[in-house]
Amino acid sequence: MDTRIENNSELKYEKIAWGTSLPVPSVQELVRNDAKEIPLRYIQNNENRPLTNFKSSPESAKIPVINFSQLADGDEDERKKLHLACKEWGFFQILNHGITKEVIHKVKKAVFGFFELPLIEKKKYAMEQDDLHGYGQAFVHSEEQTLEWSDIMFLIIYPLKSRKTMVWPELPGFKEAVEEYSLNMERVRDEILGNISLLLGLKRESLKEMHGEMKHAVRMNYYPPCPNPDLVLGIGPHSDATSITLLLQDDDISGLQINHNQKWLPVNPIPNAILVNVGDCLEIWSNGMYKSIEHRAVTNKEKVRISIATTMFPADMMELEPVETMIDEQRPSIYKKVKFLDLIKYGMSKTMDGKIFIEYAKEEDNQGP
Repeated sequence: MDTRIENNSELKYEKIAWGTSLPVPSVQELVRNDAKEIPLRYIQNNENRPLTNFKSSPESAKIPVINFSQLADGDEDERKKLHLACKEWGFFQILNHGITKEVIHKVKKAVFGFFELPLIEKKKYAMEQDDLHGYGQAFVHSEEQTLEWSDIMFLIIYPLKSRKTMVWPELPGFKEAVEEYSLNMERVRDEILGNISLLLGLKRESLKEMHGEMKHAVRMNYYPPCPNPDLVLGIGPHSDATSITLLLQDDDISGLQINHNQKWLPVNPIPNAILVNVGDCLEIWSNGMYKSIEHRAVTNKEKVRISIATTMFPADMMELEPVETMIDEQRPSIYKKVKFLDLIKYGMSKTMDGKIFIEYAKEEDNQGP
């Protein structure tokens, strides 16, 4: 087993200075207490309420599927599929990624095991108001804003100086399962970023290097059943302030929707597939050729749903702007140079809604939040 998780217990972690998030009640506890009424703070405005009828649609079946093994072998046809997936969809699923069913099963079991703990136990790992590490909810900046029907656990995996080990749950096998899964995600990440670098006309390692000291985080999402799922959202519409996000979905329960051509489409899970989406940083680097896509999560009446999002961020002080190969006379830069820390702090000060990070990157005056 990799020893990095064992040898860093005495490191003083680096706080994530992206903004504050107010403490909110646990949605899981609302459901555990047999709540029949949805509290008003969770009820969406009429225009934001989802349609939760997840009948299969032909359009959903068109969401691209990439053969990761062929991509890693340098198959040009598979790389072209990756290009079209990033350009036309912003989302794709990967198969044959080499992550064993055992590794996937262990990390799902570890995440589910944490959320099944009594609330008093989970609160030992609660987020501080000025720090995103731990159990709670993010992007809550107002007592009036509408809340999401979900609980989360957010952990920085790498770099080690950003890992807050005191909020890693002390459950048998939890750290080992998350670490093993995360090492696999790094391998998948590097291959995808390498191929996208080539598609942008860069050297294979360019995008990885442009992150600086990359932050690798895991957001574990828990969506309890809801008595009236048409009134709430598990996560509101947003794009990710990442370079890429790699999502492990529940194999049996649909919940994720993407905004494709102004229509919300369900992403039907493929067992053991990894769902990948373009983040806002990659949209900026590619000068808008690859676009981050709004997505949201809906709930259901009967079943718990979990998902595990592995997110990749540039270092706070890295400056983002389109790469030179994506700029010419016919395609001038459409984004301003922006420091990643300014971008993320701006978004954290707002309700997570739409493409707020990209809006900031397009503003004329973007010197700070």
